[in-house]
Amino acid sequence: MHTITLQAGASYHTHRGSLPHDDILGRPEGVVVTSSNGTAFLALRPILDDFVLSMPRGAQVIYPKDAARIVGLTGLGPGARVAEAGVGSGALTCSLLKAVGDDGEVHSYERRTEFAAVAEANVERWFGFRPSCWSLHLGDMAHDLAERDLDAVVLDMLAPWECLDSVAAALAPGGVLVGYVATTTQLSRLVESMRVTGDWTEPRAEESLLRTWHLEGLSVRPDHRMNGHTAFLVTARRLAPGTVLPPRRRRPAPGAYGEDYSGPGGPQGMAQDPAGTPDATDAVSDGLDG
Repeated sequence: MHTITLQAGASYHTHRGSLPHDDILGRPEGVVVTSSNGTAFLALRPILDDFVLSMPRGAQVIYPKDAARIVGLTGLGPGARVAEAGVGSGALTCSLLKAVGDDGEVHSYERRTEFAAVAEANVERWFGFRPSCWSLHLGDMAHDLAERDLDAVVLDMLAPWECLDSVAAALAPGGVLVGYVATTTQLSRLVESMRVTGDWTEPRAEESLLRTWHLEGLSVRPDHRMNGHTAFLVTARRLAPGTVLPPRRRRPAPGAYGEDYSGPGGPQGMAQDPAGTPDATDAVSDGLDG
């Protein structure tokens, strides 16, 4: 798979010969062109999935299987307003911009200038211009997020729990927060931090696994390789100010908040009753069956 930008009179050189751009320019998509040594190439305009897999990278990209799920979880559509941190290489940014359209707003926050530069170049290359609905901010969302009444916020960063206060202030009631975290330790700390603040519905975690299939005659079976774990997606909705969720009517698993647990739900971060289980002030029921 080769992604090229066509220019009149130019050629693309591969280990299987050179491919004149003029053989493609002016012709419809889905044609076969031949390189200088006789190798056939199928010419198609790339879709966003193709572009993401071949784009220059500063930071790791959010792959199409996760980007599509994030857009679905946030419920974004034309005119929506969303913020993301960090911007990485701009892969998710392109999906967000396509989802909200010209009438929406995408605010991207990135701490590192070199990542911001790569993302900016990738976004402008994909759209062919800089979308007017996109704002790229160099800064820390934990301190610099100034937008209000957002429909969604996506956190793709090492310590997303550090941004919870600013995100809660920026989201409209009912707005969606999606955290993209790679490890179970990040997953646990983010979820427990959200529970402690009392600003969110009960968090929900999932991951997307993509398996393609081998299709040849009667040999129809799963491929031997698959796109497995890339990250966990943690989703919750912003509660209206002053709202208190009913307590969760289930006991925590034995040992879930043991003495060795130092997170926000453990002995150092949550009030404990004499029996050693978290009390109901942090949305964990203590003493209710079922």
